[in-house]
Amino acid sequence: MSRFPKDFLWGGAIAASQADGAWQDGNKGLDTQDLRYFDAAWENEMRQENRNINMTAQRFTNAMQAENTEMYPFRRGIDFYYTWKEDLKLFHEMGMKLFRTSINWARIYPNGDDPKPNEQGIQFYKALFTECHRLGIKVFATILHYNIPVHLVTEYGGWKSRETVKYYERYCITLFEELGDLVDYWLPFNEINCSRFNPWNGCCLIKDQEAEYNHAIFQCTHHQFVANALAVKAAHKILPGSKVGGMIARFTSYPATCKPDDVMQSILDENYKNYFYTDVMARGKYPSYTERMFEELGVDIEKESGDIELISENTVDFLAYSYYMSMLSSNDPNYEITSGNLLSGKKNPYLKSSDWGWQIDPIGLRISLNQMYDRYQLPVMIAENGIGAKDILEADKGVHDDYRIEYLREHVRQMEEAIADGVDLFGYTMWGIIDIVSCGTLEMSKRYGVIYVDRDDAGHGSNQRYKKDSFHWYKKCIATNGDDLR
Repeated sequence: MSRFPKDFLWGGAIAASQADGAWQDGNKGLDTQDLRYFDAAWENEMRQENRNINMTAQRFTNAMQAENTEMYPFRRGIDFYYTWKEDLKLFHEMGMKLFRTSINWARIYPNGDDPKPNEQGIQFYKALFTECHRLGIKVFATILHYNIPVHLVTEYGGWKSRETVKYYERYCITLFEELGDLVDYWLPFNEINCSRFNPWNGCCLIKDQEAEYNHAIFQCTHHQFVANALAVKAAHKILPGSKVGGMIARFTSYPATCKPDDVMQSILDENYKNYFYTDVMARGKYPSYTERMFEELGVDIEKESGDIELISENTVDFLAYSYYMSMLSSNDPNYEITSGNLLSGKKNPYLKSSDWGWQIDPIGLRISLNQMYDRYQLPVMIAENGIGAKDILEADKGVHDDYRIEYLREHVRQMEEAIADGVDLFGYTMWGIIDIVSCGTLEMSKRYGVIYVDRDDAGHGSNQRYKKDSFHWYKKCIATNGDDLR
């Protein structure tokens, strides 16, 4: 008998920048993810070296002058902008109850500070979300999934500026007024703690243009906290009863040993990498431990009058997070380092790893769910979870991804255990429900989906969709509300 509540929201997630393509169509403006460079001819060493690389002034200039999609994979994605109807049919066939996608700011306001919104962009999302509801699929809309209009960076300095906060608030108000009745759950920021671990993705900083990089990062973060609170405030005013969440990338950490130094390091890692961000969004204040963190980093945030009151009065309705792996906490430099979501960390010898070195830890999901719910007593959503793998499309157009089924099965089991523990978990949107360009590596060959997209790292292929074995498994999981996981 399934422990999942009968109205549990089984779903899938993508990001506009990784899926949509059509980077100049529909009057869309250039956005910051359009500037990320990748060469499909790179060998593995170069791919690793360029993974989630910092933006520099030279890379920025080169990207601004480039007109192609060959070296800029996010400009082509998987053409979701044109294929969304057939893709939604597949989601519906699978029985999906919730679709998480992001809205591209540069489709709504091509430059960010335009006097009026782009009607073509608004109509695109109205059509997309209307069709979701027609098919019985609820909408979980991420307002900002890393990418902002490039003009906001060149004109104002991006998230370093209060001007960007002002234009973000206006963008949110436009979405609430134009799309409000079509969105069931709102998420102002994807993985808001990303600003520290990947400052280009998270807050659009160009590293070699910042004399005080840490200060710039946390100044941007403060502005995003203010923007998050403004989004909550506007949503609750314009859309009474609306649900607005806060999200982080969850970096679950364990003490490497029972040595007190390792235990203390684990506490610090949890506070500085995870809870600082959720404490502000859910508790409405900067936690006391950040004073020491800022002091040691040489950070002195500039706050305007009323910022703290705004944050305090506009906390989130639920919490969401991405969960892919766990890592060890220790000051011992002798541990092997392995890759992970947004950052690398110390390898746990008790865990297996994915093709890209991410440690597979289903029990860590149960642990993190218990920790998050115990700390805040707010409903929780798993907004991302999945495994990137080198899937093979067979001659019969099948993809036999038993490894993905095993990964999903074990994580679903641990979600069920967490619910039995008393956690108010109300939804799960597995990451990359359909293959998209990887955010971390910009590879198409790092596939997460249960639907295969016939396109390679250089963008070549038919772009046809094929159901993987995991598609049929997830369909059965959804139909039985997590009861049949065979």
